[in-house]
Amino acid sequence: MAELAARRCCLGWDWSTQQVKLVAVDTEMNVFYEDSVCFDRDLGEFGTQGGVHVHKDGLTVTSPVLMWVQALDMLLEKMKAAGFDFSQVLALSGAGQQHGSVFWKTGASRVLQSLSPDLPLHKQLQACFSIGNCPVWMDSSTSAQCRQLEAAVGGAQALSRLTGSRAYERFTGNQIAKVYQQNPEAYSHTERISLVSSFAASLFLGSYAPIDFSDGSGMNLLQIQGKVWSQACLDACAPKLEEKLGTPVPSCSVVGAVSAYYVQRYGFSPDCKVVAFTGDNPASLAGMRLEEGDIAVSLGTSDTLFLWLRQPTPALEGHIFCNPVVPEHYMALLCFKNGSLMREKVRDEFATGSWSEFSKALGSTKMGNGGNLGFYFDVLEITPEVIGRHRFNADDQEVLAFPREVEIRALIEGQFMAKRIHAEGLGYQVLPKTKILATGGASHNRDILQVLADVFGAPVYTMDTANSACVGSAYQAFHGLAVGTNVPFSEVVKLAPIPKLAATPAPSAAQVYEALLPRYAKLEQAIVQQAARSPQ
Repeated sequence: MAELAARRCCLGWDWSTQQVKLVAVDTEMNVFYEDSVCFDRDLGEFGTQGGVHVHKDGLTVTSPVLMWVQALDMLLEKMKAAGFDFSQVLALSGAGQQHGSVFWKTGASRVLQSLSPDLPLHKQLQACFSIGNCPVWMDSSTSAQCRQLEAAVGGAQALSRLTGSRAYERFTGNQIAKVYQQNPEAYSHTERISLVSSFAASLFLGSYAPIDFSDGSGMNLLQIQGKVWSQACLDACAPKLEEKLGTPVPSCSVVGAVSAYYVQRYGFSPDCKVVAFTGDNPASLAGMRLEEGDIAVSLGTSDTLFLWLRQPTPALEGHIFCNPVVPEHYMALLCFKNGSLMREKVRDEFATGSWSEFSKALGSTKMGNGGNLGFYFDVLEITPEVIGRHRFNADDQEVLAFPREVEIRALIEGQFMAKRIHAEGLGYQVLPKTKILATGGASHNRDILQVLADVFGAPVYTMDTANSACVGSAYQAFHGLAVGTNVPFSEVVKLAPIPKLAATPAPSAAQVYEALLPRYAKLEQAIVQQAARSPQ
């Protein structure tokens, strides 16, 4: 264990839905230690499935807050047993599943500040929460509160301009409103409301950690331009809410030193700094080391786009968050449900279930697909909100089927054109220095990545992004240490692994897709309007 003992490092934590994970990253940006505690497996006494409890109504989804506390105890004990030298930790930061909330009971701050090093945390914090089961991002039980909030500020678009998103059931403001309306006694006995991220940071600080700008912009409560709570939104959700939330801070802020509890129980240095924790999506942006103008595309079960923006255009679709790396900039997030499962369906139907056949068909057709365009939404899509398959020939006439090669290219080109169109709808612009970072299962298919490069007119890179939220949190810890010296994030992480170039756009790609993109957008709009007119 001498190797563990010798390395000065930062820790990156991630309180995700199913587990708590940790990485240690040394000053050369190498990950040299990682571990995790799985809620279902390691903390079975809480009876969770996938880390949560789904309630009888099918809409309410919660997690036990003491399970999260006990997971930290277990992970620290595992590190101690492995001989991890906590005295070498310079700083720590972390991420939490976005939109979850923790309600601290009146008097909990005194308990946090006077923890005994002789006892694990979960034994001491048992009476510290006014709500034992916390609402998490999977909860969709607050539709009434969403409508109330939008009405209070002048509609969905007005709320989006103000907070970066229209009202969403999982967003924290609406969850707080539900608690206040349905459990006013618990609300009145709450002295602080944390996000999962700031709750976890509070455990390390021994006092209430502030909510950071980036995770705070996933609450429908923060004015994303002014970086302050919106009084209109606070008033629409619950009384005396501002004092229960505290003052938000930039994501790279050092919020204090680690609590004496960890110094005495585990041997942390009293100089170890706690850098503000953020949401898992912003932490992943840091972990993938995106820069201005860049895009990250996660090609998984759902496809997700992360965009770095300087001047966003909030809309009724997607989300605008404050950027975790440069507080004056923004990040956008777009999610598309018909991702890999849709690609696999078309592969099974038109390429005999073979990816190599699929790739061969993709490579045998030309960019632009002869003007044929396709929309493939076998499940109700998020962006746009429609379902069904639609195919159009070069004259914009709807047709029932394409030849198999045309079908395959229509799917892939359509998926990436939709992503570009909706990204530009949020204010994204492809810059000369733009690079695309592709992750997820489909990022291993070079032919798919070639279409991505062609449609966006930018080079595509790949990298190992396992534990990107954890690694990004460790990078944020290093960044927090450097912020006082005005060293930019990109300089702090310059020794980190370099992404590999996977595809560059063909010379004629820009010309082809400049003609196709407006057609695709127009046809998509027509499909949306047709769906709106159809009887439900």
